Amino acid sequence: MKLACCVWAITATELTVLDYMKTLGFDWIDIQPQMLKTDEPRLHAQNLGLQVSCMGASFALSEGINLDDADDTQRQKAIDIINASIDHAHELGATVAYVVPSFDSTAAALERFAESLCIVADHAQTHNIKIGIEHFPGRALPTAQRTLEFIANSGHDNLYLLLDSGHLQMSKEDAPTVIRNAGDRLAYVHLDDNDGKGDLHWSLLDGVMTEASLKALFD
Repeated sequence: MKLACCVWAITATELTVLDYMKTLGFDWIDIQPQMLKTDEPRLHAQNLGLQVSCMGASFALSEGINLDDADDTQRQKAIDIINASIDHAHELGATVAYVVPSFDSTAAALERFAESLCIVADHAQTHNIKIGIEHFPGRALPTAQRTLEFIANSGHDNLYLLLDSGHLQMSKEDAPTVIRNAGDRLAYVHLDDNDGKGDLHWSLLDGVMTEASLKALFD
């Protein structure tokens, strides 16, 4: 099991963050597309022995450009941006890239989202990269169970669930149950805590998460 840190959540220069990860004892990092784009941070990460486990590909999308856009031209822009992020992830050795749903939960928007993701998943498959979909309360796929149903309905064998422990707490879903239901459709897990209401990204055990619930998740 790889235990990585989402380094994009830390406010500091890229080189400082990499040094901090090594000091903390991490060997793996989870990044956004704008990171490790130039030789200096790439070489620094390499010299520190830090490897990339996952990339949040949809963080490359700017406002107004979405994978479920009703405008075909805008939607193609989003697909091209995500595919470029996947290429970058491949260069860095990542094996998972993930996307976050937008806010339109209508059937038509979800159909467009699925069509776009199947194109992205095809591209990622050529790089042996799994595409994870992060369930996100308040967005088009607010629960892990709904996301698993969406993945099953897509019919694509390279679409997976990215499970977020904090989001499960917000949607009142049981982590072990979700993990069992996901089976081989589970690609990646984000560990974070909150008050059960907001997406606060607190440290583990600072919110409603307990040692028992965390152990149950890992088990």
